[in-house]
Amino acid sequence: MTKRKRCPLESSDELHSPLGWPELEGPAIDLLEAIAQHCSINQAAKVVGLSYKSAWEHVETLNNLSDQDLVIRIVGGSGGGGTVLTDAGQQFLDKAQILRREFKRFMTLFAGNPQEALQTLKTIRRFEMKLSARNIWAGQVTNIQTGAVNSVVEVALKGKDSLVSVITNNSVERLGLQPGTEVLAIVKASSVLIGRNLQKDHLSARNILTGTVGHIVTGAVNDEVTIQLAGGSTVTAIITQESVRHLELIPGVEACAIIKASSVLLAVT
Repeated sequence: MTKRKRCPLESSDELHSPLGWPELEGPAIDLLEAIAQHCSINQAAKVVGLSYKSAWEHVETLNNLSDQDLVIRIVGGSGGGGTVLTDAGQQFLDKAQILRREFKRFMTLFAGNPQEALQTLKTIRRFEMKLSARNIWAGQVTNIQTGAVNSVVEVALKGKDSLVSVITNNSVERLGLQPGTEVLAIVKASSVLIGRNLQKDHLSARNILTGTVGHIVTGAVNDEVTIQLAGGSTVTAIITQESVRHLELIPGVEACAIIKASSVLLAVT
């Protein structure tokens, strides 16, 4: 009888990736470690091999997926400002580093049941998700209104921000959604409109998120505009340069991100 060879669990990228295992692409933990060491997003980006823009996109995604911001920007001061971890960010990094040190023991413990190991790591795996959508937020379902075909799902983000998504009843059932379910809300940057001084009662869009412009990345035709919401999350939109000029968008001004409920996708981990 031929004995079946079992691939060693240590070779599984699915398990290594959540903890930013060395030599794998895009480790979130390495970026946090570099920010903690250098207090500079520019230097941290160089250390982990990312562009400045990509590093900031990673940071914004990490903050959106966390209950509290992990990284903040400090402006001015005797040190000239910089980018640093918050207390919550440092606590998370400390825990992640402990997990890394214990990872080999962890792998041995779950050698006979790799699926259980993957389930245990699902929260950390959020940070390594690769999606084309620019906006990803962690939230919790607060209410579901069921219609004949579609359901209106309300999702609470961190702070007091919230989103409304319209998805099919079949999707609600397939995802197992109910009040209290943790979900990821996903919106493409091209689906986000921006306005100023809006009369919200005169708009049909269900999601109107108010904040201040954080930063603008200029492109050849379109600009990438990121709005910092009061609750701590960010929303990124891709709009034309003409729209940026027309709306007089500059960092610090108040602006609204407008998102149709049908443009909000929901996912569960």
